[in-house]
Amino acid sequence: MTDFAVRPITEDERRPTFTLLMQALHSRVPSDESWREYAGSWAAERKFGAFAGTSPIGITGSFDTEAVVPGGARLSTGAVDGVGVRADWTRRGVVSALMRTQLEDFAARGVTLAALYASEAVIYGRFGYGAATFSRSIRVEHPARIRDSAPRTGTVRLLDENEAVVQIPTLYQRIIARAPRPGLLARPAYWWPGEHNRQVRYGGGYRVAVHTGLNGEDDGFAVFRSVDRASTDDPGRRALLDVRDLNGADPAAIAGLWRFLLSVDLVGTVVARDRPVDDPVGVLLTDPRRAHTTELGDQLWLRLVDVPAALTARTYGAAAPVVLGLTDPQLPANTGHYTVGPDGAHRTDAPADLQLDPEALAMLYLGEWRATTLLQAGRLTATDPSAAARADTLFTTERRPWCGTHF
Repeated sequence: MTDFAVRPITEDERRPTFTLLMQALHSRVPSDESWREYAGSWAAERKFGAFAGTSPIGITGSFDTEAVVPGGARLSTGAVDGVGVRADWTRRGVVSALMRTQLEDFAARGVTLAALYASEAVIYGRFGYGAATFSRSIRVEHPARIRDSAPRTGTVRLLDENEAVVQIPTLYQRIIARAPRPGLLARPAYWWPGEHNRQVRYGGGYRVAVHTGLNGEDDGFAVFRSVDRASTDDPGRRALLDVRDLNGADPAAIAGLWRFLLSVDLVGTVVARDRPVDDPVGVLLTDPRRAHTTELGDQLWLRLVDVPAALTARTYGAAAPVVLGLTDPQLPANTGHYTVGPDGAHRTDAPADLQLDPEALAMLYLGEWRATTLLQAGRLTATDPSAAARADTLFTTERRPWCGTHF
């Protein structure tokens, strides 16, 4: 018997639970004004609260979206956008109860995948989430110049704040349709008010640049702001350009946006966070040493909610099939053996070549991790010595997965 109950929150409980989440994450509690900005992105739907009596002591929420998987299919995904527990209720089973309820809800609604950004890396593996994509932060110091041989096939224009709010959602959807990198998320209408509009319209200070290709179609955008670094000790110090979001449908659009960002006057440094590990800016420069990786870390954590559907939906490389043996304590319907090969995946009664848990399967799924690496680390076991090498070929993707959408 627990001394708390988990249930969906009501409309009247939206602000108290949002306040609880901000406190748990050591963020500023929203004022009346800031709550009006956030409220549109904090619906009661898909939120589960833990309550001691009538007092909220924990919260987890999500919104429905789609994730691109290897091969280009887009699968229904529950994006977990906030998990928090009141400080005097931690380590009493609250998070476990919330996550279990949320996973059961995903499964009952037919959601195929779940995804989150992990505040702490030790928490979510036990619920079947695995680090499925990585990203890096890049710092480019001036003088930095794009090579003459880099693609130059378009123009860049700045949008005003109203144009940015209206045009960028449609442009983003066009980009991920044309360049479906594994790990990319669709951004539903729910996402934009809190993560984009607030930055470009409500005093966030961010501007938006759009790249247009030679065919006259917009094919990329960057969201950025300038940070004044001048001081009484160094009045001539140039500004820093902070790049929050950068997406392009092809290499020419990416190169064009980088060329624009590095050409802004009176800027000494350009910093871009949460970029793909294979972002090309270094090799685009005449002096690649002007670009530095300042941080490299896990990005999107994935959980396969409907394992048969998820394995069937993606494509695989050319190697002899491998039988995966999965044990899923949270969602027992997933437990079983699955044959994975170039022709697809299906359940089987054949003995397992590789035995793994949901976390390891999630790490493999988008192609970021190699099965041989997980085997060496003890994250899976093999009954067939050659199976891990075959799984490397089956699960590897042409492009490294990347998400790029924070939530």
